[in-house]
Amino acid sequence: MAVAAILNSLLAALPRKAYLRLLPGLTPVELVFGEVLYEPGEPIRDVYFPSRSLVSLLTLVEGHLALEVGMVGREGMVGVPLALGADVSPVRALVQGAGAALKMTAARFRTELRASPPLQRELNRYVHTMMAQISQTAGCNRFHVVEARLARWLLMTRDRVRSAQFRMTHDFLSHMLGVRRVGVTEAASALQRQKLIEYSRGNIRILDDRGLEAACCSCYQVVNDMHETEHEVAA
Repeated sequence: MAVAAILNSLLAALPRKAYLRLLPGLTPVELVFGEVLYEPGEPIRDVYFPSRSLVSLLTLVEGHLALEVGMVGREGMVGVPLALGADVSPVRALVQGAGAALKMTAARFRTELRASPPLQRELNRYVHTMMAQISQTAGCNRFHVVEARLARWLLMTRDRVRSAQFRMTHDFLSHMLGVRRVGVTEAASALQRQKLIEYSRGNIRILDDRGLEAACCSCYQVVNDMHETEHEVAA
């Protein structure tokens, strides 16, 4: 497979020789909306490199809704704890955008990681940006209003699926943002009144990218800048 055809950015950043070494261990899969890949405290049996799919990382707190602390799309890998020497997941990994990904068993991944310095380097860079995203999301969830957080979330989703249109229910969004369904409804209605999005029966379409960027909090740009800096370093 030519490097230009690789849709996952982390894999595409590898030298051709390093990628070809990984290729026999990568299996194409279709991730299904709502599918749970990991639960907290359970062993990580496979890692995933999304290409046209999107996975939410959720933290669970007793007595409260699950709360999204990070998301992984074509820029990264689901199963990062394995790269850090851990065997279990600290979060729930939930598919929020159905689509294609490449899967590798945990055992094969550990073997390949030990044998590939280029893979180690790319994963180190990715872990750094993921830590920044999780930290920024934690602050955002604590201090910013739901409308701005929803705008940020929609933009981050758009960037990862590379589409201005995707399917997302109010119930699912309430889990992503850690607020009650009524809070999501009010925030989505506000963005719709401003003609920034169109939202009907679970289908969301971004109508005004610049307007939505103006409506979101600064957290979106902070995380974006971090990703761009890492790409420049890798190049």
